[in-house]
Amino acid sequence: MPEEIEKEILEVVEREKLDKATAVRTLLEMGIAEWRKQTALESLRDGKVTFAKAAEMAKLSLWEFADLVKQHNVEWVRYTREEIEEEIKQAAVAEPT
Repeated sequence: MPEEIEKEILEVVEREKLDKATAVRTLLEMGIAEWRKQTALESLRDGKVTFAKAAEMAKLSLWEFADLVKQHNVEWVRYTREEIEEEIKQAAVAEPT
């Protein structure tokens, strides 16, 4: 293990009053959780997954994930103004009178 990482772990052990194994496990869980969030955000931004699937990947509720998306300013809706206007026109035509 690199010396710098060993120092970081020992700092956590001292600060949190944990044994080394618990500290490593806790840090690993935190790292995995952060990795899941970042991967979900990237997948959503790149259009690889739906919003719901990205929230699932991040292991967050839809509301929690919406907050995360907002915090990171992730653009994931990719409609042009013209596409939105066309959708509105089609919806208006489809409405029963």
